[in-house]
Amino acid sequence: MSMTIPGPDGRLRCRWCATAPEFLAYHDTEWGHPVGDDHRLFEKLSLEAFQSGLSWRTILAKRDNFRRALAGFDFDRIAGFTEQDVARLLADEGIVRHRGKIEAVISNAQRAQAIVAEAGSLAAFIWRYEPAADEVAAPQTASSSAASIALSKELKKRGWRFVGPTTVYAFMQAMGLINDHVKGCVIRAEVERSRAAFEQPGRSAT
Repeated sequence: MSMTIPGPDGRLRCRWCATAPEFLAYHDTEWGHPVGDDHRLFEKLSLEAFQSGLSWRTILAKRDNFRRALAGFDFDRIAGFTEQDVARLLADEGIVRHRGKIEAVISNAQRAQAIVAEAGSLAAFIWRYEPAADEVAAPQTASSSAASIALSKELKKRGWRFVGPTTVYAFMQAMGLINDHVKGCVIRAEVERSRAAFEQPGRSAT
């Protein structure tokens, strides 16, 4: 089976983006484009945690609700959430109401603050784990990698939860640490250009 499929404009795209109507815009404008914003990085790690055992379609459909409920994924604000906030979130029908995942995001926010204090930004820390070109598997043939295993291990060491190697690999795909659009996908070249123009966070300070 081909790994590409024609989009509405006739141009080829990764086959997965045709599996749900809302995936096309996400595939074209977000997935794989490099992200250096701390809140967006924390958002994706958090949403990947909420996705555990569910589908990305479910989470994407609820993303705006998550943003509203979780202070726009501002981890400085989330780090101060109390048991009252947990109760509020557990009562929010617009999100995934799972106590363990909610408490993990709050704990992870506190861990994110510690990384910022050490590395200057969450982005500077995350992008240290961008793999070299010769370490990247052929597009969409892997579910984890040496880089995702290393980042997962370091996050867990620092107390993060719901950050296994497969979860972290999906995060790296989405946030542009690798370009996992298949060859032939029209967006692959756009992502390559985005990555070429991207200034890696923290690099100028080293």
